[in-house]
Amino acid sequence: MEIPEPKDPRTGKNSRKRTVLIANTSDMPVAAREASIYTGITIAEYFRDMGYAVAVIADSTSRWAEALREMSGRLEEMPGEEGYPAYLGTRLAQFYERAGCVVCNGSDDGRTGSLTAIGAVSPPGGDISEPVSQGTMRIVKVFWGLDSALAYRRHFPAINWLNSYSLYLNSMKEWFDENIGREFMQNRAKAMSLLQEEAQLQEIVKLVGQDSLSAADQLTLETAKMIREDFLQQNAFLDIDWYSSYDRQFKLLALILKYDRLCRAALEKGGDLEAMFSIPSREKIGRAKSVPPEEYPEVYAGIERSMEAEIEAIAVKGGSGE
Repeated sequence: MEIPEPKDPRTGKNSRKRTVLIANTSDMPVAAREASIYTGITIAEYFRDMGYAVAVIADSTSRWAEALREMSGRLEEMPGEEGYPAYLGTRLAQFYERAGCVVCNGSDDGRTGSLTAIGAVSPPGGDISEPVSQGTMRIVKVFWGLDSALAYRRHFPAINWLNSYSLYLNSMKEWFDENIGREFMQNRAKAMSLLQEEAQLQEIVKLVGQDSLSAADQLTLETAKMIREDFLQQNAFLDIDWYSSYDRQFKLLALILKYDRLCRAALEKGGDLEAMFSIPSREKIGRAKSVPPEEYPEVYAGIERSMEAEIEAIAVKGGSGE
């Protein structure tokens, strides 16, 4: 009922026009539940061979694996780990390995199509050590870990940045360096380091409170909060925030990390930490996501200039002992 409501931002038409939905509920025959995932990937291949870029979202492969286990039990096959059939890993690989880019047959101009497979796993109790999750992670080498605690805090997308990973990062590094700049990957590594450090500091805060932390550690918590709320958090219902270009992501993250560097330099000169937290530019960074796409380069540059002046003034004041 809800799928036809959104409009395709590219064409302005109903999103249902470019969506194929295959629904097999749990009360349907087990054979239908097992066949659904193959039906979906086959339809996707049909459109891919026509030269389209297709995305298949399987929700969830855990339910499909349960149907596979039920079918295997009825056929009296030898059970594997946790009752799943021994060929579970093979079947998972057969599904995900059908993804990729191809040159379409009969295309003299080298027309290409692509198929992207995204599989959701919903392990019982959130235990990702069970066979379906482990088999999937071993094949796809990318994992987005959804976190219910983030969802309860209204942080969307609720992807846990510490549990999620991609093993294709090194393969993509050359492309990022060439098309965006070397600083993009360096900033990403720095942001991940700050988020990891924040997780460790939060354990200390729970025991002794935030006031017991050093000024540098309190700045780490503030910068990590900016990365979480001003960079990672997204509102898909806003036309401006539902999509961000790589250049915009690069400039916004660089702005946050420069705030961190300037504040640390000011702290060494005796600058007041609370004053740096309350500068007008800090609030402007928090609202930077709402800047229209055609205006963000100029606006971000203006925020950077005013931020430098405001933090420098605090550093000078701290150095003079006022």
